[in-house]
Amino acid sequence: MKSLIFDAGPVISLTTNNLLWTLDYLKDIFKGDFYIPQAVKVELVDRPLASKKFKFEALQVGFRIKKGVLTVVEEQKIKILAEELLELANHSFKIRGNWLRIAHYAEMEVIAAASVLNASAVVIDERTTKLIIEDQSGLARMLEKHMGSKVYTNQANLNKIKNWTKGIKIIRSVELVMVAYEKGIFNKYLPDGEDAARTLVESLLWGVKLHGCALSRQELNDLVRIETSTPVNAVSRPEKDDS
Repeated sequence: MKSLIFDAGPVISLTTNNLLWTLDYLKDIFKGDFYIPQAVKVELVDRPLASKKFKFEALQVGFRIKKGVLTVVEEQKIKILAEELLELANHSFKIRGNWLRIAHYAEMEVIAAASVLNASAVVIDERTTKLIIEDQSGLARMLEKHMGSKVYTNQANLNKIKNWTKGIKIIRSVELVMVAYEKGIFNKYLPDGEDAARTLVESLLWGVKLHGCALSRQELNDLVRIETSTPVNAVSRPEKDDS
């Protein structure tokens, strides 16, 4: 069975942009399962429900869990692997004699779940986690630029991470939103005027970019050009579910 494993970031981005409802349609299109690890559920639901901030956002995610759009996965093998990956990631880069803490446990649970469940992809917006899977040398260069100093890399630990993450594909919230756009899910929001499609696409892309998706301005402009060069499809969708 196909599956996607979601990190907290993309779900937060969709929720704060009032787009969480699109997961209902995307899951139907994907014809597979959408999972969140237990640690991600804590970040999205349990912790904000215990505070005053983001409580309504937590209720929206909780509703999608109750509805079966998102499924919480909790396995001991995932937890054990997540702990190992966290230890490796946070002892892979050192600067001025100190190890850089570049990862959090919930992110590592996402990667561990993808490995254990043989998922089709992980949905992650965070640049550092994306780079440690796809471009470790690029991550080292980014850290050096950010810290303004030479970064020592523990290649043995990086190789272990590479072995565990081999074959894992990464999707960002921007890809989810663009699939929804291409399927016509946002057609009802098209404004009047000649630049209607451009206005809609730019609003969607800037929304996810400003809420944490690793998306450069150049990539955003390229996506606007590509997505507005062809007409979108129209899909049938019940208005009552768009919440």
